[in-house]
Amino acid sequence: MEKISQYEANRLTMAILSNEGIGSSFVLEVEKEYEVSMRPLDIVDRSCRYFGSSYQGRKTGTKDTIGITHKPPIVVDAGNSIYLFPTAASSRPHCSWISHQHIEDFSPAGEAETLVIFSNRKSFTLPVSIHSFENQLYRTAQLRAVISSRVENEKRLFTQLLYSRSPGETFHT
Repeated sequence: MEKISQYEANRLTMAILSNEGIGSSFVLEVEKEYEVSMRPLDIVDRSCRYFGSSYQGRKTGTKDTIGITHKPPIVVDAGNSIYLFPTAASSRPHCSWISHQHIEDFSPAGEAETLVIFSNRKSFTLPVSIHSFENQLYRTAQLRAVISSRVENEKRLFTQLLYSRSPGETFHT
């Protein structure tokens, strides 16, 4: 496992796991794993900032979009389909972040644990109940659906505008 000091979530990021006792993280990517000298929330905030916002801004965006305030999923970057959800309250040291797009399957692994199978077929057991995990997964799906719908509506409106103008007509801003 490669050790690095900083990290931004990207399309290959599957999970940002808390290394609770040390204040660092384990990052699982499709083909690599890293130990990062940053807490998971710091990685999430850095990732949001990399794509032009902040964790707080994305958290507010989730609240305004789907009304979720407790353990909200966030859009790190809609264009790259990077949607993450927390396994606990983000202020908790054991909170990890999971990428919605990389979950293949999940099942209970104990009373308060969930076995997650990722897109690369690797699995990891998280210290979160199956009910809580499933709830977070569905909330993130709802956020993705709303954001995707809005993006598609904007594309459709632009296309209609583009093809409804007269030949030679130009756009004015």
